Amino acid sequence: MRPVPHLAQRTIMILLAAALGLRVVAVEAASPERPRATVNTDDVRPTGRTIAVPAGGNFQAVLNAAQPGDVITLEAGATFQGPFTLPKKSGTGWIVVRTSAPDDRLSPPGTRVTPASAAVMPKVVVGTGSGGAIVAAPGAHHFRFIGIEVRPVAGAFVYNLVELGSGSVTSEEMLPHDIIVERCYIHGDPARGGRRGIALNGVSLAVIDSYLADFKEVGADSQAIMGWNGPGPFKIVNNHLEGAGENVMFGGADPPIHSLVPSDIEIRQNHFFKPLSWREGDPTYAGTPWTIKNLFELKNARRVLVEGNVFENIWRAAQAGFALQLTVRNQYGGAPWSTIEDVTFTHNIVRHAGSGINILGTDDPNPSQSMKRVLIQDNLFDDVSGARWGGHGHLVQILDYRVGTTDVVIEHNTSFQDGSPIYAGGKPHAGFVYRNNLTRKGTYGVLGDGASEGLGTLGTYFPGAVFVKNVVVGATPSLYPANNLFPGSLDKVGFVSLTGGNYRLAASSPYKNAGTDGRDIGADIAALPPPTTMTSGHH
Repeated sequence: MRPVPHLAQRTIMILLAAALGLRVVAVEAASPERPRATVNTDDVRPTGRTIAVPAGGNFQAVLNAAQPGDVITLEAGATFQGPFTLPKKSGTGWIVVRTSAPDDRLSPPGTRVTPASAAVMPKVVVGTGSGGAIVAAPGAHHFRFIGIEVRPVAGAFVYNLVELGSGSVTSEEMLPHDIIVERCYIHGDPARGGRRGIALNGVSLAVIDSYLADFKEVGADSQAIMGWNGPGPFKIVNNHLEGAGENVMFGGADPPIHSLVPSDIEIRQNHFFKPLSWREGDPTYAGTPWTIKNLFELKNARRVLVEGNVFENIWRAAQAGFALQLTVRNQYGGAPWSTIEDVTFTHNIVRHAGSGINILGTDDPNPSQSMKRVLIQDNLFDDVSGARWGGHGHLVQILDYRVGTTDVVIEHNTSFQDGSPIYAGGKPHAGFVYRNNLTRKGTYGVLGDGASEGLGTLGTYFPGAVFVKNVVVGATPSLYPANNLFPGSLDKVGFVSLTGGNYRLAASSPYKNAGTDGRDIGADIAALPPPTTMTSGHH
C-alpha cells in the first residue's frame, strides 16, 4: 500500500474532524518563498574593441570573431538578413550587440522603448523556414542586445524569432546562459503574426525595457515569451508584451531535461496587452480569428514573483476568458514532476477581463505534483465582467480533481467583478486564506459546485479556512462567517471617487484601517502601478 502524501493526510484529518462535528481550527498558511536568485542587468563597461558592421556587412563573421568585452554596432536603419547564431566562447566578459545610433537617440537605460524607436534601430530579419533570426548555440553566454529591431521578412511566419535555448536539449550544460535583451523591438508580421517572440530556455536570461508585439496565430498557441526547458533565473521587467495565446507562459511542454522546473522568475512592471482588433465583434476587429487564450499562464514553475504589472484585455474565445491561468500541467505526460509552487502575485492591476484568476491545483489527465504556497495580495481587478467580455466573471476560480491545493492565500485585493469572488470545484483545499478583501458579491457570491453560497461552500471546499474581515458588497450576512462586512451597495463603501476610478478609501469610510492588520480593507491602491501603463522603472 502506498503511503498517503502529507497534503492528503492533512486534508483527511480536516474532513474527519468536520464530519465528527469537531471544531476545525484554522492553521495559518505557509508563505511562498521568493526567488532565490535574480539576473543582474546592471550596465557593464566594455573592455575590448568596438566593431562596426555597416549595411551589407557580415554580421555572422563579426559574431564569430568577437571576443568577450567587445561591442558590435549594427548600422542604425540597416537590414541584416538572418538567421544568426550566437557562438559559444571562452571567458566571462560581455559581448554587446547594439545600434550604431548614439545613446541620446535611444530611450535611456531603465526606460521602455516603443515602435517609435524603430527608425534608429538596425533590423535583424529572417524568412519563413529559416529558424530564428537570432539563435543561441548550445552553451552560448554573455551576450547583451541593446536597441535592435527583430522581425520576420515582410509576409513571413516565424516560429521563434529569438531562440535563447532549445526545447530539445537534455542537459543543463548545453543551455545558454547570461543573455540580456534590452530596449529592443521584437515583433511578428502585422498580417501573418508569428508563434513566439523569445524562447526563454536557459540560465540567467533577461528581457528588459523592450516592446514585443504581434505574436499571433490561428489554430495554435502563440506567445511573446515562453520558457519550458531552462531552470532560470529569469527576469522579465518593464516590457510591453503582446501574444494572442498566452502573452507569457512558463511550462506548456514537457522539458527534456529530467526533473526541470523553471524557477526563480521575476516578472515586474510589464504591460500585458491584447489589442481589441483581435476580438471578433469589436468595432476595431481586423478580421482574423487569432487563437486567444489568456494574458499569463504558469503550468510548471517554482519561486515566481509577479509584481507591479498591468494585465489588460482578455475575453472568452479559445479559453473561458481568465486573465491568469495558474494550472499545474504535465503537458504531454512525460514530466510527472511538474508543479506550481511559491508564487507571489502582488501589486498588479488586472482590467477588462472575462474573469480574473483560474487555479488548477493538480493536472487532471496526467500525473503531476500539486500546487503549494500561492499568495495573491494587494491587487486591483477592475472591469472583470462576464457580461462584457464573455466567460464567468469570477475573481478566482479554484479547482482540483485529484488532491487539492495547499496554502493559497488571497488577501487585501479590491475587485469589481460580476461573477463570484470565489468559485470552487473538485477536491477540498488545505490552508486556504481569504482575508481583508473588498469585492462585490457578484451573481452568486462565494460558491462551489453542488454547495450553497457562503458557509456551505467554505465547509465543503475549504475546511478550516480563514475567512475574515472581507467586504462582500450586496451579500447576505447570515450566509457567511462572522466578522465580515456586507454593505448594500458600492456607494456605501466610501471610495474617494467610485465613478472617477480612485479606489482608495476615504477617511470617512467604515472600512478605513479596519483590516485584521490595521490597514484599509482591500488593496493598497497607492502602491499599484500608475493608471496609465508604465514606461520607466528601476531594475
